[in-house]
Amino acid sequence: MSAWRHEARLLLRARGAVAALLLLAVLASVAVGLGLREVQRQHDTIARVAELQRQELAAQGPRLTRHGDAGTVAYYSFLATWDPPSTAAFLALGLRDATPYVLRVRALALQSQLHEGETFNPELVLAGRFDFAFVAVYLLPLFLIVLLHDLVSSERQSGRLALLRALPGAGRGLWLRRAGLRAGLAAAALLLPAAAGAIVSGMPLAQLGLVAVAVLAYAACWTGLALWVGARDAGSVAHALVLMGAWVAVTLVLPTLGQAVLARSVPVSQGVALMLAQREAVHGAWDVSREETLARFFRSHPQWQHTAPLPAGFHWKWYYAFQQLGDEAVAPQVAAYREALLARQRATDGLGVALPGVGLQAVLHRLAGTDLGAQLAYQDAITAFHTRLREHHYPYLFGERRYGLDDFARLPRYAPPPARAPLPLGSLLALAVLGGALLLAGARAAGRVQ
Repeated sequence: MSAWRHEARLLLRARGAVAALLLLAVLASVAVGLGLREVQRQHDTIARVAELQRQELAAQGPRLTRHGDAGTVAYYSFLATWDPPSTAAFLALGLRDATPYVLRVRALALQSQLHEGETFNPELVLAGRFDFAFVAVYLLPLFLIVLLHDLVSSERQSGRLALLRALPGAGRGLWLRRAGLRAGLAAAALLLPAAAGAIVSGMPLAQLGLVAVAVLAYAACWTGLALWVGARDAGSVAHALVLMGAWVAVTLVLPTLGQAVLARSVPVSQGVALMLAQREAVHGAWDVSREETLARFFRSHPQWQHTAPLPAGFHWKWYYAFQQLGDEAVAPQVAAYREALLARQRATDGLGVALPGVGLQAVLHRLAGTDLGAQLAYQDAITAFHTRLREHHYPYLFGERRYGLDDFARLPRYAPPPARAPLPLGSLLALAVLGGALLLAGARAAGRVQ
């Protein structure tokens, strides 16, 4: 313990190192605060939408059911769905910045409604958000470089290195203690604000523990690299330049190149393409005979084939039949689209095995429930709700029953699924193994320094 206290006293005398740790703590606190504020804003938006939905339905009920027409009710009743942020979402907002977390749907064709929210300008979200994940992935390595780049070279340049090597306990243990103290304090400067945010948001302790393990493993990656580079026979400036080049390559260049390769090898069409294909199928149904449309509908929904023949002119049951056929027409494309998204996500997880920044992002986004899996789970919840909505209206449409105010009161109400909190054990294990390997390599190189 005396050796650790001695290292702590030396660190406190280094004003630059203390200032760097304080600045990192401030940046982490700001990022956590901004994340908490954004999560609260989303909760407030969802609560406001739910209240507006209640008021709208109360006002619409008597008007829409006045003529007892279920088709009119189904057409004009927009029902809200929402995806509440998890208690860990303040750490990494992820896809919640680029995809809607509130969506109103009705009993018409679903795919065009699901993907209407994708018509955003991608340049507006390209830079990402200043959240905890940003500070951890991009800024923590920079602070570790500042703290560790001259760990050995400063002693060599001052002429103290030979004396240090002659002291008891010198060698690998000395450099591990010195680097471990600095890296541990940097990780603490990052994790303490996260812990405070977790208390405010009600985040489970187990999730916070996994975040701490991921951040420590990531810090170990950069600590090991800094020790390995710092053990080379060069000056502090050269070590800093090499480490900065590694930071640019590992956190910026290689992930960008990797994503470009993935985009070519695993092409994924935009959801807007599904929306257009589905709308084309629906609009084309106006040029198909009503009898042919219903015959196709009855082949996949035989329970309604005993409905009364269509009268002359427009009828709602024909309209809703070709709306559903529009969804069924693009079902293979929807399945292929989802599979391509999941394939790209699996490839990205594989990229995180070699690139620690990508691995840390995968862990944080999964724990926060803001990754692709959470987005698809929300779409699945909307799809299930939309199915219930159709099943509510079809007995009135195809049975040609009168739709009253009591029936309107029994409209399905959306309930979000239970919070999804998968454990990213694979990505976490890969990050921990990579951190341990780099730290071991750095410690061995530092132990052989002359």
